[in-house]
Amino acid sequence: MTPELPSHGKTPELREFFRSHIGPNTTLNYDTSGGAVTVVRGQGCYLFDDEGHKYLDAINNVTHVGHCHPAVTAAVCKQLSTLNTNSRFLHPSQKVYVSRLLATLPEQLEVAYLVTTGSEANDLALRICTGMSTVGATHVAVIGGAYHGHTQALIDLSPYKFWGTGGGGKPNHVHVMPCPDPYRGEHLDGRRAARGAIAAARRAGGRICAFYAESLLSCGGQVIFPPNYLKEVYEEMRAEGAVCIADEVQCGFGRIGASFWGYELYGVEPDIVVLGKAIGNGYPLAAVVVSRQAADAWHNGMEYFNTYGGSTAAIAAGLATLTAVQEEGMMAKSAQTGVYLLSRLKALQPLFPCMGDVRGSGLFAGIEVVTDPVSKTHAPMVAKAMLSEELTPGMWAQLMLKEAAHKIAVMGPRMELYHQNAQQIYGLASKM
Repeated sequence: MTPELPSHGKTPELREFFRSHIGPNTTLNYDTSGGAVTVVRGQGCYLFDDEGHKYLDAINNVTHVGHCHPAVTAAVCKQLSTLNTNSRFLHPSQKVYVSRLLATLPEQLEVAYLVTTGSEANDLALRICTGMSTVGATHVAVIGGAYHGHTQALIDLSPYKFWGTGGGGKPNHVHVMPCPDPYRGEHLDGRRAARGAIAAARRAGGRICAFYAESLLSCGGQVIFPPNYLKEVYEEMRAEGAVCIADEVQCGFGRIGASFWGYELYGVEPDIVVLGKAIGNGYPLAAVVVSRQAADAWHNGMEYFNTYGGSTAAIAAGLATLTAVQEEGMMAKSAQTGVYLLSRLKALQPLFPCMGDVRGSGLFAGIEVVTDPVSKTHAPMVAKAMLSEELTPGMWAQLMLKEAAHKIAVMGPRMELYHQNAQQIYGLASKM
């Protein structure tokens, strides 16, 4: 029998328990003195709280094809009731899923490592890169504002963290390329940025083994790279012998509408692709996909094993999610909905001078909040005020957004978001 949740837990009591017994540096969405939001059910684009309020969920970029998608739920439940074991055993679904996944990627990327989280995947990619280097290179180049995961090795590669509150600053082996800012016309030269990072590594007595980049920066503020930027960076990094890694954890699987993978926007082909979050629609699954050459170079005799990575239930979730994206036309819907949403939000800019820039692609979108459209000065307090307005009584049970880089109102909803939901976001944004 399925255990029943207690019905007496009120939000303030649950919040008090959370604050007393869950790690103090974890966070709650919409945490106020009166309590956060207690969600008890999800369906499609919506979350429902313990008092019956209904929320349009524009936060969650993990349940990619919708909360409790029937096909994904059924596939996982069926597999769990039949067999759930690790990847040291053969299973027919492994071949089916990995073949389908590889078919979406460049032909030379033909070897997959299945893991459970994006952090695990990025950490593994780093191990592969250092193992591949023929000159003992160990330095890494990253983009300002980037976030690549929560292991110590990845905090070291994440300016969003190491230059943020509680961060320890930039490690000596990491070299930060300024985040391109098309809105202000700054840092748009990829070749110059790459050469600067390479030179900095050499001055520090090292060589760059890897260049990490989210194909569209999420925590950095929903940034789309300028044309040719990544091409120029890839050329310079490869000339240095570095491996180019596309972090698709937050922007991949058709979210951007214009292409299945973010890097495809720029006409580049990475050496390694890292996948996560959306890949299993909330079931723990992630992946690192590399070339045969990279896999062979890293195959030094030490076994790689991941306890839960690529389990039969995880593969069932991944296959059902991929099938839903491809067979339900979700990429086209994302593109169409994104065009409508961005156009309507841009129409609000003359009415709200604090809406400095509206940008994005498909269902990867953000509003850069500024003091005024002339100076384009960041206005983090205004952004916070906008976000806090989302759950005030007048807008209760309507809309959830989140914040990136303390200056952007970010939307990363599931791909089941439709035209009428975009209308809802527009209508509520016009009242903020």
